[in-house]
Amino acid sequence: MPVACRQRPKKGRKHLSADPLYELLHGSFEKVSDPRRDGPGISLPDALMSGLALFALKDPSLLAFDDRRQDENMKRLFRIGRVPCDTQMRTILDPVVRRQLLLPFSDN
Repeated sequence: MPVACRQRPKKGRKHLSADPLYELLHGSFEKVSDPRRDGPGISLPDALMSGLALFALKDPSLLAFDDRRQDENMKRLFRIGRVPCDTQMRTILDPVVRRQLLLPFSDN
C-alpha cells in the first residue's frame, strides 16, 4: 500500500517575481542623480528602465526596440512613463555615473 505524501503548503516568493524586482529597480533608479542641466523631457528612471527593458526583452536591435516604444504592456511591466528613442536613450544614459547603477545590486 503506497504511503501518501503530505503536501506542504507552497510558500509564496512574491518578492522574486518580475513585478517586485522591477519596482525595486525603478525605486533605486529614482535615486540616481540626473546629470542633465536642462529640464528633462524624459525622466532618468524612464530611460534607465527602458534600457533594462531593451535587454530583458532581447530585441535584436535598437530599431526593433524602437518599434515597440508604444507597447502599453511593456510600459506597465517596466513602469515606464515615456520610452525614449534610441538616440535619446544614448544621450540620456551616456553621462550617468555608472557606480550609481550598482547600488541595487550590492549586498549593502
